[in-house]
Amino acid sequence: MTPFAVAGVQMYVNALQPNVDGMIHRLDVLMARFPWTQMVLFSELAPFGPLTKTALPLQNEAIDRFREAAVKHNIWLIPGSMFERTEDGQIYNSSTVLNPQGETVAVYRKMFPFRPYEAGVAAGTGFCVFDVPEVGRFGLSICYDIWFPETTRQLTSQGVEVLLHPVLTGTTDRDAELAIARATAAQFQCYVVDVNGLGAGGVGRSCVIDPSATVLHQSAGQEDMFPLELDLNQVRRQRETGMKGLGQVLKSFRDRSVDFPIYDRSSGTDAYLHQLGPLETPKQGSRAGILLDEEGRAAMPVKPFARRTHPKDHQELFDPVKSSSS
Repeated sequence: MTPFAVAGVQMYVNALQPNVDGMIHRLDVLMARFPWTQMVLFSELAPFGPLTKTALPLQNEAIDRFREAAVKHNIWLIPGSMFERTEDGQIYNSSTVLNPQGETVAVYRKMFPFRPYEAGVAAGTGFCVFDVPEVGRFGLSICYDIWFPETTRQLTSQGVEVLLHPVLTGTTDRDAELAIARATAAQFQCYVVDVNGLGAGGVGRSCVIDPSATVLHQSAGQEDMFPLELDLNQVRRQRETGMKGLGQVLKSFRDRSVDFPIYDRSSGTDAYLHQLGPLETPKQGSRAGILLDEEGRAAMPVKPFARRTHPKDHQELFDPVKSSSS
């Protein structure tokens, strides 16, 4: 058994004032109650909320305070994420991984901002993989990233055994996201630690899922802190012998007989995707689903209940007057 204790903190997030003091306070409470915790994960944008006007340089006073907290409690700490403003004016949704010595071991920039709604936020292009010595390999993705299985495919192909997933989901698609989290755990035979916020930080319902897609913990809609001891040997055993002795999906992908031309942007196999229109916020009264002809022009949609002309010898089937008089 390779045990490692990871705790998620689901807390109320204010959009108009910093939440750093509240995070430090909850961290102190967590460690007083559960001193065996070894890693703590907060939700996406927990320190300053979801407004890009709060963007700061990557190195800032809040990160320094989190460094001190990591050292004080001798823990690995991922304080959610915050908007990072670079020297050239770009804004990223960035997460910092701190070790028990308070050192930055990794920084991850969200690869798939929630467009078109997360406007003005640039997309990161690097993956986040880091090792906890004598324990195992961890990876980080942020919220919408998990909707794109390629992101987890890349991480787990590099040996990631625990996917840390801070989210800010305050919308009606949380049910779908929870289903995706379970599917991700099964598809990639890894733990998924999914931490959402409350208030301006989301609708809660954080969860921890093991590599057999079993939900180990599911928060409700109130504040919650949930330390769980994960067994990374379960990941290794399952990847070797299959989920419940069945599907060995990582090895099957490794030994695949096919490559996927969709990932070659010059292949033309994604032509359909270019018919879907621009990536923009829907407007009132917008109508989707317009079919295009072979030349890319809008085709007339079929009206499902439109009457058509029929042969005379079948007219009675469609003419109620003739049908009633026969």
